[in-house]
Parts: sequence; structure tokens; C-alpha cells
Amino acid sequence: MKTKFLSFLAAALSGVLSLTSCSARPTDDVVQLRIDLDRTVLPAGATGKAVVKVCFDGLRLPRPEARPPVNLSIVIDRSGSMEGEKLARAREAALEALGRLAPDDVLSVVVYDTEVQTLVPAQCVGDGRSIASAIRGIRAGGSTALFGGVSQGASEVRKHIEDRRYIHRVILLSDGLANVGPQSPEELGRLGTALVKEGISVTTVGLGLGFNEDLMTRLAQRSDGNTYFVESSDDLPRIFAGELGDVLNVIARRVVIEVEFPEGVRPLNFVGREGVIRGRKAELTLNQLYGGQEKFALIEVEVPSCKAGSELEIATAKLSYENALTQKTTVVRTQRKVSFSESRETVVSSADQKVQNDYAANVIAETKDKAVELVDANRRGDAAKELRAKAAELKATASTYNNAPMAALAIQQEAEADKLERHGLSNAARKTYRAENAQTKSQQSSSK
Repeated sequence: MKTKFLSFLAAALSGVLSLTSCSARPTDDVVQLRIDLDRTVLPAGATGKAVVKVCFDGLRLPRPEARPPVNLSIVIDRSGSMEGEKLARAREAALEALGRLAPDDVLSVVVYDTEVQTLVPAQCVGDGRSIASAIRGIRAGGSTALFGGVSQGASEVRKHIEDRRYIHRVILLSDGLANVGPQSPEELGRLGTALVKEGISVTTVGLGLGFNEDLMTRLAQRSDGNTYFVESSDDLPRIFAGELGDVLNVIARRVVIEVEFPEGVRPLNFVGREGVIRGRKAELTLNQLYGGQEKFALIEVEVPSCKAGSELEIATAKLSYENALTQKTTVVRTQRKVSFSESRETVVSSADQKVQNDYAANVIAETKDKAVELVDANRRGDAAKELRAKAAELKATASTYNNAPMAALAIQQEAEADKLERHGLSNAARKTYRAENAQTKSQQSSSK
């Protein structure tokens, strides 16, 4: 178990390094933009709804001649609950991660208990000997000043924030509740929002059953980072599968997606992601995109009544981003049309089940988050009712469009609703809900 945990944390850290391990081709176009629809043909003669899926796929890049340097801060909880085997594993994992860094990478190490200490100020790794010595000296202390620890880690990252070559990241490791300084999910969420504006993402790793999952997921989501719940070594293969490997290569940053809709088409809401809708324009920002991964935004829209045989340009999308290797800004545009028919068979045969299933998964994630809040309010029955209602909607859609995966998802949600109504949510189940829902909404690879 010790070896497995050590391997996980070191690999999670090294995964950040591999974010930049692929070099761009001479072209600056490293992200493909397209618009997919849940159906390319809609029913004629009636106002209806449609799902617009805006995809921004990072290209899988060839092996690099040189990757951009990494500006990484490791923030480690050394409160009393970490004493013993947990902290020993954290130390050893940090040492192993150190060994994977190049001499010109920048690393800082921050530890926190009741107080926050910058154990290793931001510096080029060099031969790593002095950094390794400092890491080996980490010992457990008192309470949990989590907010202060993350803030200090970000302060170390800021020392190189103006250098556009670097990929900036904070990794937070904690097993406990924040109990010194700001400690609510809202306060940590605001911190995440502020950090992502500076180009800093925070990955959160919650260990065991003692941490606040709302706080950890909120911080990661608002900063466009990843989040993990690690209860035991049994959880590690799933996390490895998504987080590690050559898919985690940062190829674009400062990503802005703007989607404009024509008069008559009304954007209703983002599904899954947190975007902004103003009139007929929807906007989403991301800190980074990774090569070899599909990322997307789902937008539910209201479509006006149109005649059979007519076409409508349903959406126009613009993507702007900075190439992580060339630091050049690229703008890409695309658009998509939809047609209308009185034939039910034509509408059904035009369905894109991938879009439908992505929509269903994100709707379920949103519903499960609402269910958690209802259970917290001692409304277990209402929580189960919400899950069943959404499952019924999915079943009906699955039947109409012969969508077997969606039908299976609906059956799974009915089973979860029954289980929740009978037993409620255990501590572990609540943490699993929060982590998996966040991973689904952000298309985090570990949730695949």
C-alpha cells in the first residue's frame, strides 16, 4: 500500500510535468474547434430545444525537442493528522517527483499546519540536492491552515508569473479540514477564481475521509484544476488512468470560447460547466488545454418554429488561445446549421448519440450535486425524487432515439436513487459524488 500511494502522488506530480512534454508543430493551430448538435434535423412547425456542443480538442503532438519549463508549487498538509505513514509517503513522493524535474524547472515547496512555512522558496531545481534535504525534514505539527498554504504556494509561483514560457501549477495535498484562517468552500472558491485569472491552476488531492470535499472541489473547479478523492490504494488505478500519460500535455492556455446565436435562437444555460450568458452570446474561459483530450461546452438553446425544408445557422463559435510553446495567440472560428423536417424518422436518424450522452452525463452530475445539498438539508426523499425524475427523462429520450447507453445511465441513476433513499450518503459516498461530478463537468481524464 505504501508503494502504491508513493507511486500515485509522484505520478500525479509528474503528470503536471508531462503537461508540457510535447512540442508544437510549426503551425500555431494546435486546437481544433467544431460545433456538434444533439440532432442536425429538428421538428418543423414548433418551438423546441436543442443542445449545442462546442468542442475544442487539443491536438496530440509529436515528441518535443524541448518542452516549456514548469513553475510548480507543492503544498503539503503537515498537520497532526498527517503524522506517521501519510506524511512519510508524501515526503517520499515529493522526492520522487523532484527527480523527474529538469534543472531549469522551477519548484517551491510549502508546508502548513497551524502556521504556513515556505520550506523551499521558488528556485530552479538544479541538481536538487538542497531541495531533497528540505523535503526529508518535513515533520507533522498542529492544525490545518489550508487557505494560507495555498495562498503561499501561489505567492511562490508568482515569482515567475511574468515569464510566459512557464506552465504554472499548484498541487495541494491534504487529509483534513481547514480550521485556521478562511475555511469555507466559498472562500476557497474565491481564491481559485482569483488565481486562475493569473494563469495559476490548483490541483487538489484529498486523502482519506477527513477532508472537506466541497472545499477541495470548489477550489479546483474555480481555478480550472483537477480534483481527486483518494480513500485507499483501490482508488489509484482509476486516477492513474485519467491523470497520467501522454494525454496530459499543455498545448494552449488563456483559452476563451465565445458562441453567438442568431436572432430567434435563445441560449438558456450551460450544462456542466460554469459559463456566462449575455443576451444571445455565451462565453467560457479556461486556463489550459491538453493535447489528445476532448474538452467541450454544452449549451441548451431554444429554437424558433421553422418551416419544413428550411435551414438555420444555429450557432457561430470563436476560440482564441495562446500556444503554450510559441506564446502566439491564435483565433479560430466555425459555425453550424440545422435543418427542419416534419418527418419523425428523419429527426430521429439525425441524432448524435455522443452529444446526447455527454449531455445526459452532465445533467446527471448537476442533479447529483443538487441531491447532495438536499441530503445535507435532511431531505433524503426529495434527493431521491430528483434523481428518479431525471432518470425518467433520460429513459424517455433514450427510447425515442434508440440510445442504449443513455438507457443504461438512466437505470443506474434509478438504482442510486433507491440506495440513497434507503441509506442516505455515507462520508465516502458523498466525497465520491463530489469528485466524480466535478470530473464529469470538466471532462477530467480520470473520470473516463
